[in-house]
Amino acid sequence: MGNRIVLISCASQKLKKQTKARELYVSILFKLNLKYAEKLTPDHIFILSAKYGLVTLDQEIEPYDQTLNMMSSSEVKKWANQILDQLREYCSTEETEFVFLAGERYRKHLLPHLKNIQIPLQGLGIGKQIHKLKKLIDE
Repeated sequence: MGNRIVLISCASQKLKKQTKARELYVSILFKLNLKYAEKLTPDHIFILSAKYGLVTLDQEIEPYDQTLNMMSSSEVKKWANQILDQLREYCSTEETEFVFLAGERYRKHLLPHLKNIQIPLQGLGIGKQIHKLKKLIDE
């Protein structure tokens, strides 16, 4: 069961109508994260949504105004536990390789429960993330 899953954090810039998750988020960073994730040809790509939890790319969702930054530490832990439960429906958290294209707040409570992790944009500001993603996509 050595598969790969890419996890992308949601974005504040969204369309104003219900649509597929892959189309809802319109920020340049989200679009580049998705393009890079698709280039990796993983078994699954999921969006880590502050409101909906683990979201598939083709899942229809309503726009929302919620981020993990608005949530207390205990709410973020509860959210992370929900994500872990949802991930276990798709894979083994022990054997799957997880690639995080998500900020520290989205990763913090997930990382201790996952064994095989990559964080290619760790420690980079948004401008540097965008620059690195463009390079990775063009390689």
